Amino acid sequence: MLGTSPVRPVEAPPLPQPRGPLSAAVIDALRRGPTLLPPVDGADPHGDDLQLALYCLYEMHYRGFGGVPDDREWDPALVALRVAAENAFLDALRAEADPSDDVDAEIGALLVEPVEGTGPSWHLAKDGERWQVREYVAQRSLYHLKEADPQAWVIARLDGPAKAALVTVEHDEYGAGNPDRMHARLFADMMRALDLDDSYGAYLDAAPAEALAEVNFMSLCGLRRALRGALVGQFATVELTSSPGSDRLVKAMRRLDLPEAAVEFYAEHVEADAVHEQLVRRGVIAPLLAAEPALAADVVFGIRASGLLADRFGERLLRHWAEHRSSLRHPLPDAPQPDATQPDATQPDAAQPDATQPALA
Repeated sequence: MLGTSPVRPVEAPPLPQPRGPLSAAVIDALRRGPTLLPPVDGADPHGDDLQLALYCLYEMHYRGFGGVPDDREWDPALVALRVAAENAFLDALRAEADPSDDVDAEIGALLVEPVEGTGPSWHLAKDGERWQVREYVAQRSLYHLKEADPQAWVIARLDGPAKAALVTVEHDEYGAGNPDRMHARLFADMMRALDLDDSYGAYLDAAPAEALAEVNFMSLCGLRRALRGALVGQFATVELTSSPGSDRLVKAMRRLDLPEAAVEFYAEHVEADAVHEQLVRRGVIAPLLAAEPALAADVVFGIRASGLLADRFGERLLRHWAEHRSSLRHPLPDAPQPDATQPDATQPDAAQPDATQPALA
């Protein structure tokens, strides 16, 4: 099926500003070629420095960066550093996510929608302001402008009914053959309707570690065959829980009288993900575990790790919003601006190389 929208040139985003010694070394190595890379030991696995380093290394498997040769994707020194950073991140997640192989119980818990929740979508639906919606969307763009791409890596690692069902869901994510209905395209349309920059990677410098970590976990599981069960668990978490949250975001945008073009992305997910829930549960997970029962613990890990990372992201948003300050590292123009005379956790530390980065529109 041919789309009606003009074809846009594919442009790789610029390299971001570093946030510490690890990300600085990675960004320099991507630009100039690896020399001596620092050890990962001691870096906070959930911190800005390690998460940005990982994000940059993973991005070489997607669109890369402007001015960076494509063959840096598989440079042995960078791959070795990526594996070390991945292992630190994985170790931290496994230490927090209690192990279990009871997939049915885990899925059942996902399907229980609280009467009154406390996450960002609940806040936005009830009390959210326009600037909060905009910065939520800006941060989510790091995933949604590549929506379904991380999960596509698992297709070749599945077989039979599980593969067929997952491809069915992915087909919908890519617009069922219509490029104008691709979910990434709908998200970009929403960004423009909200006066945000819809360029791929535009808000990487502004996004905090908590936003990067959610995307990094998908990429990590997608690139490691050993974590195919965890990626299915992550995929199930998104598809089983996003419909109610999307409905709340639709209500938030309509309450704020935002343009209808801004509503369409989440309105699409209310219906699509309700259908996907059944496909993922019965079409992907059930046959996957029938064929490979040993993956049950990994599926649960994928679900629990995804929940932990989503909670970290949500807690950051709500904590900052409760204090009437931006959750972005560089606030959007319509968000509350930090008081230059007071320390502000929204901004990077003054010693960081990107402390003078301008606010993003």
